[in-house]
Formats: sequence, structure tokens, C-alpha cells
Amino acid sequence: MQYDIRLVKLVSGETVMGNFNAETNTLNDVVMIQAVPTVSGGVQLAMLPYGFPYEEEINVKLDAKFFMYEYKKVQEELKNKYLEAKSSIKIAPGGSFGGNDKGGSNIIL
Repeated sequence: MQYDIRLVKLVSGETVMGNFNAETNTLNDVVMIQAVPTVSGGVQLAMLPYGFPYEEEINVKLDAKFFMYEYKKVQEELKNKYLEAKSSIKIAPGGSFGGNDKGGSNIIL
């Protein structure tokens, strides 16, 4: 299965990520991305199912007409965390994922 993972800001102001389907013009299996400040002054990113806390499965579909902005580049680490959350399979460290901690920001689930 081919993935076209996109990070977008919705007209509601939420930042979400999902697998884009060009045929239906929808973002599938949507998760919310939330920035959480840390004590040290940095930021962590939390990835939650879109309907959380009322729904805990990653299965929401959003129409592209609700996109306000699409981020041009998505960090590979963020894409990998999305795939891990969606599939429950851990992706082995390598490339830009795992050993490339630049401090100040982390991705948590």
C-alpha cells in the first residue's frame, strides 16, 4: 500500500496528519497533532486519534475542502510515528529517525 502522508491545518485551527487519497480528495486515518510545552522550554508533539477521547481508533476521514493550509515538508520522524501509531508496528531507527535528537522538541504518543 502506498502512503501519501500529509500534515495540514484545518479551517477549525486544528493541525492533523493522515494518508491523502487523491481519487476521493480526502485525508484518511486522521490523527491530531498537539504541541505540548516542556519544563525545559522546549516542545513535544502529541499524536492522538482525531476523535479522542471519545474515539480511540485511527479511522476518521476528512474532506480536503476543510484544509486551510498544507505543510510543504513533513519530518520523516513524524511520518514514522504516524505509521507506528496507525499500524502498531515499531519502525527501526535509521536515517533521520532515532539518532538525530537536536534537543528542544520530541514526538510522543
